[in-house]
Amino acid sequence: MTSRIHPLGLLALVATCALWLVGCTQPPTRPELASLRQEARDPAAQLAWLDRVGWGADAASRDEIARQGLARWLQGQLDARPAALPAGAQARIDAMTISRTPVSELVPALEAQRKAADALPDVEQKRVARQAYQQELTRLGREAQQRFLLRALYSPNQLQEQMTWFWMNHFSVNARKANLRALVGDYEENAIRPHALGKFRDLLGATARHPAMLRYLDNAQNAANRLNENYARELMELHTLGVGSGYTQGDVQELARVLTGLGVRDGRFEFSPRRHDTGAKTLLGQPITQRGLAETDEALDRLARAPATARFIARKLAVYFVADEPPPALVDRMAQSFARSDGDIAATLATMFGSPEFAASLGHQFRDPLHYVVASVRLAYDGRVASNVGPMINWLNRMGEPLYGHETPDGYPLTRTAWSSAGQMTARFEIARAIGANGAVLFRSDDDTPLEKPAFPPLAASPVVVALQARLGAPTREALAEAKSPQDWNTYFLSSPEFMHR
Repeated sequence: MTSRIHPLGLLALVATCALWLVGCTQPPTRPELASLRQEARDPAAQLAWLDRVGWGADAASRDEIARQGLARWLQGQLDARPAALPAGAQARIDAMTISRTPVSELVPALEAQRKAADALPDVEQKRVARQAYQQELTRLGREAQQRFLLRALYSPNQLQEQMTWFWMNHFSVNARKANLRALVGDYEENAIRPHALGKFRDLLGATARHPAMLRYLDNAQNAANRLNENYARELMELHTLGVGSGYTQGDVQELARVLTGLGVRDGRFEFSPRRHDTGAKTLLGQPITQRGLAETDEALDRLARAPATARFIARKLAVYFVADEPPPALVDRMAQSFARSDGDIAATLATMFGSPEFAASLGHQFRDPLHYVVASVRLAYDGRVASNVGPMINWLNRMGEPLYGHETPDGYPLTRTAWSSAGQMTARFEIARAIGANGAVLFRSDDDTPLEKPAFPPLAASPVVVALQARLGAPTREALAEAKSPQDWNTYFLSSPEFMHR
């Protein structure tokens, strides 16, 4: 006997399925963001949120936040799902060596190239071969820089890209050391990005097992009876507990013993039991109960869940997103969210985004060079895919913030005083002119291709810029009124004091 569904029952079933699908694609807004449903309805306020949560406002992001509303848009940013880049940007990423060749193949081939160069008997041939090896490392490092910039410019998941850079800076490595130029792209792609909005403990573990970190902080040389404390010290001081949190030099030594045997082989993580210190260990006043590689996981669990880590991470996030000296009450609430959620990064950010302190800070955070360059290009060229981001890399080098290039493991500073010198402002004016008056440099195939007819954006006519003008002060308005050409107008706007802030 064949059963039949009554038409009204069928309609109810369809409606139920539709509601289920909507619920799956649009999860309920986090309670911390409920207060935002009625806020930031005017375009200028929405653009301020885009400037802070993402890498800068453009027409597409403005339309998206206007369509969804602030709370729903922010929810989607916190719970980022895979999102497509423009075809041109994705094609450039897909063509890169670092996208096509895993480090398990890349690093051995490079090591063979280095050894072959060193073995050459002729001095001049050896010099040329070593130079070719270094050039290949540089090319791979530049690919990683280009890939990051393409994603920052064009990914709909702007907060995920923000947090990828935040954690790359927090777990900083200097790509210029050894062969890290070949490793840094994989470090970002597989250790940092997948966990940028996830659990801090997962992120900590992924960095602890990545060859880039182990090589940069010398843990590859850390062995029983031949301790190297570099990674252990920075793991507590910079990555988890923070300075002044109560750990001792003895704790550094004990953690270094825990980490013995964690090393690198052929570009991959390797644990060597032979090099591991098997003796009893005590960390932060408690014994390590596991043995072998499991000791590392026990130590990382202890560090990730320490109250000092919750506060250290909460404050650093608040410095990055709110103020150079963030309100202590906000940091306290964020630290509580971090601890309560077992280090859930998105939950901690939701507490911050839903706070009155965050809303009051919008428009007052000074842009570091990376935020300045990416925001300027996003605004000026509004989704048009750059065929050559090499000039952006050069601008960042000029302003002292090369991607993956900080000399020491503390990462780039996040405060205004580090980036607001007179020399910095002069460089920014000249970069504003390059972006606003002759953007053709971004739309040629490489740095050596002759420039075609100069192209510059009509910024004054941009609806995003029109909305942003509501926050301009009288001096900036007067300067814009005196501009002799559209190129000058663009330059004055992109170098204005107001645009230096997000």
